[in-house]
Amino acid sequence: MTFKRFLPAFLISAVFGFTAVGASVASPAGDAEALTHGDEAASLQLVEQETLPDFIFRQYNLAVLSHYSYMIGSRGEAMIIDPSRDIDRYVKDAVQLGFRITRVYLTHSHADFVAGHTELMAATGAEIIVNEALGAQYPHNALPDGGEIRFGNVRAVVVTTPGHTPDGSCLYVYHPANSAEPKMVLTGDTLFIGGVGRPDLLEGSYSSAQLAALLFETWEQKLSEVPDETRLYPAHGAGSLCGAHLSDEPVSTFGEQKRSNPYLQHKDLSSFVMAVISGLGDPPQYFGHNAAMNRKGPPVVDWSRRMPPALSADQVSRKEKTGAWLIDIRDAMDFSDGHVPGALNIDIRGRFETWMGIMVPWGEPFVLIGPDNLVSEAVFRLHRIGYDEPAGYLKGGMDIWKAAGRDLETVTLVSPGELHRQMQEGTAPIIVDVRLPNEWMSLRIGDVLNMPLNRLFREAHRLDPSLPVLMVCNSAYRSSLAAGIVQKLGFEDVRNLEGGSQAWIDAGLPTYGAEASKKTSPGVFVNLPERMSPQDLARWITDLPGSIEVVDIRPAWQFAEYHIPGAVNAPVQDVMTNPVYLVGKRPLVIVCRDGSLSAAVGGALVQKSPRPIRFLIGGVSRYYDEIMRPHGISQDRMRLSPPPRAEGAMPAEEGSRSIAPPPSKTPEVKKARSAGC
Repeated sequence: MTFKRFLPAFLISAVFGFTAVGASVASPAGDAEALTHGDEAASLQLVEQETLPDFIFRQYNLAVLSHYSYMIGSRGEAMIIDPSRDIDRYVKDAVQLGFRITRVYLTHSHADFVAGHTELMAATGAEIIVNEALGAQYPHNALPDGGEIRFGNVRAVVVTTPGHTPDGSCLYVYHPANSAEPKMVLTGDTLFIGGVGRPDLLEGSYSSAQLAALLFETWEQKLSEVPDETRLYPAHGAGSLCGAHLSDEPVSTFGEQKRSNPYLQHKDLSSFVMAVISGLGDPPQYFGHNAAMNRKGPPVVDWSRRMPPALSADQVSRKEKTGAWLIDIRDAMDFSDGHVPGALNIDIRGRFETWMGIMVPWGEPFVLIGPDNLVSEAVFRLHRIGYDEPAGYLKGGMDIWKAAGRDLETVTLVSPGELHRQMQEGTAPIIVDVRLPNEWMSLRIGDVLNMPLNRLFREAHRLDPSLPVLMVCNSAYRSSLAAGIVQKLGFEDVRNLEGGSQAWIDAGLPTYGAEASKKTSPGVFVNLPERMSPQDLARWITDLPGSIEVVDIRPAWQFAEYHIPGAVNAPVQDVMTNPVYLVGKRPLVIVCRDGSLSAAVGGALVQKSPRPIRFLIGGVSRYYDEIMRPHGISQDRMRLSPPPRAEGAMPAEEGSRSIAPPPSKTPEVKKARSAGC
């Protein structure tokens, strides 16, 4: 027998804020963008292989989507599990190994990519097999819970595992076929290495908490019974938006996950549910469309069509004026030197597919700008997320645009040393860190603003477009995209930190935050309160009423005007000194008008108590703007009786009014331009 890992585990953690096991302090939060800039990351790579006389197992990784897929072969037949839409690698490998691909299995209707099941059926005649809960609308063989797939000396058993989605399943693989225990389990998006599938990607009749409860039952009643030595192979690794805290390791065992997976340490339903649904960012808007495509059956792609319609400079300008998105696929340096006004920079050497799906709303026209070879690659890769029909590309690229005498926009690149000097002298621009809050809190270059890239279109109005602004992330990938966003919104002087915060660290300049404290003072950890978005708070209030304690520290008259449902009012000094707020297992969420004072109070409390302490980002003002106002709820409709008062808290004034929950089951706001995670 040979068992070989071909590639190193190179996804340290997710650019979207999901920290991998054992992430190093040397790189700020483990920027997965920087680690997926190579050519190999954009194509299927063989990660692990096991070879026996009558059994072959292969694991593939598509790093730019953090997507694992699998081939199992025995006695001339092969089955592909959770394939990518571009299937050439599977077909070529099967021919090389002497296999005929006869079966394709989907663990569920994936949301983050378009799967290759219909492509393989068309190319090889393979039968598509799914569990009967999936509701597939293409020709398929639906198996019930416990249904078996047999070929060669392999037996694979379908085990329904709802939680991430209602139609989730795992595949228990037995070799030899008559083995009593599974050799391995392909867990799809149900169970990851270091994490579990997030339960908030589904739009429909299930709430996040309901799906999380199903996931708890799935673990307790099924997956926890798998023998400790059985190998576990998930559908995603670090960098995926389908779960949190995913590891960069491609394989684990059930025993190891029982010991180390943080979610599996919760032994009761309520604590498990709270852990799973807490802190999830908005999923990219294209996820729902990809899931629907996978359930319906994606159309077969003509992969020979590699170039969209060629457009002149005049045509590109007209399309931009009528609402088309201009996507510059060159690197940050070239984009900074000069680009078409209104263009966004999504460098193709990175998580190009995901950021396209995040930034460009589904179905809206987009134009690609870059050299022909990059445009061809972009068209190929965009099929992976169902963006099959670009409106065109700028023929001749930026050379033609410049030759036509068109205006250019530029982004000023600022070196770490120069920015540090400006910060010391007090001449620095407004500095905006566009990473996720947990990345920013972990390690940052100074006292700078945090506006995550996924929220920048919505939050940039907080800034003054006439003032100079500088964007920063880990590697300058996201900050270059952010620079294009604020330019599109009319900002006049836009700059970017050259090389990102990694270049800042490499230059030996000071950093701040929890990771910086551990780095400079071994054994010292600065505990910080967690941030909670209005969407997260609304989900908790709706899905798990009574599971958190919300304390509003605004003056009583402001509280009386309106407040978040279930909140109690207490003066700042009482919250700071009354020990009642330091005890209990329920998370304590502190809210104020705009989030600034509650962050300070939370920072003081976490030094005193192990209780989970959080503060509401943007305060009550942002909660009203993002949760209440989009549902048409005016203050005149907020007249409710005062909420119950927590023990030890100050009473609210008589006649106080409370913000009523929106008139829908899940208080999430649909956004025209979701920027994802």
